[in-house]
Amino acid sequence: MTLTVDTIEAPDGDTHPRVVVRPRRAVGVAAVDEEGRILLVEQYRHPMGRRMLEIPAGLMDIEGEEPQQTAARELAEETDLVARDWRELVQIAPTVGYSTETITIFQASGLEPVADTDRTEREAEEADMAHWWVSPDDAVAACLDGRITDAKSVVAILAVART
Repeated sequence: MTLTVDTIEAPDGDTHPRVVVRPRRAVGVAAVDEEGRILLVEQYRHPMGRRMLEIPAGLMDIEGEEPQQTAARELAEETDLVARDWRELVQIAPTVGYSTETITIFQASGLEPVADTDRTEREAEEADMAHWWVSPDDAVAACLDGRITDAKSVVAILAVART
């Protein structure tokens, strides 16, 4: 991630500094089971100071890895699941006021457990991660009543609920 301070010129000719955060690209995964339920993970998010409900997600931090490959890796690392079927749902830019961040969100289905030898040891905030299977209707309700506030998760849930 890089942080820059750019100078922009307003229509009146005045100049103003603007901080721009330039993180790596990211992905999110709306994992949907055979009953149509969406998998949410619950983990502590330090910037928010609390546990958050969200879809599995992560940074594209391996050189040469394509977005769907990153999504598959993150799904396996965070949930011990692999998916047979993938489709790109949407790409979002959640913090356009100060960041170039983009997140590509995929829907994953045809889910199966990873092989025991491929399970990932979770560390830090992921060590006590909980998993919840939620119906699309309940997930949408959680978005609208404030239980789910993470932007990528809200978009993913609405996209799945609409399909």
